[in-house]
Amino acid sequence: MANLSQVELQHLRHLIGSHETSYQKLNTYASQAVDPQIKQMFTKSAQDALNTKQKLMSFLNS
Repeated sequence: MANLSQVELQHLRHLIGSHETSYQKLNTYASQAVDPQIKQMFTKSAQDALNTKQKLMSFLNS
């Protein structure tokens, strides 16, 4: 792990949790959307949140 302070580690965990929550909510919204454009927007946003979460998690593995 990179030399992260305890505060930085807490912030990173908070950001990861926030992006996971966003991913879950956006997926739910996408599954409930009727309009194809809205469904696509929520699906893309959910994928973006997941990608960002994975990128943030990589800081814990380095």
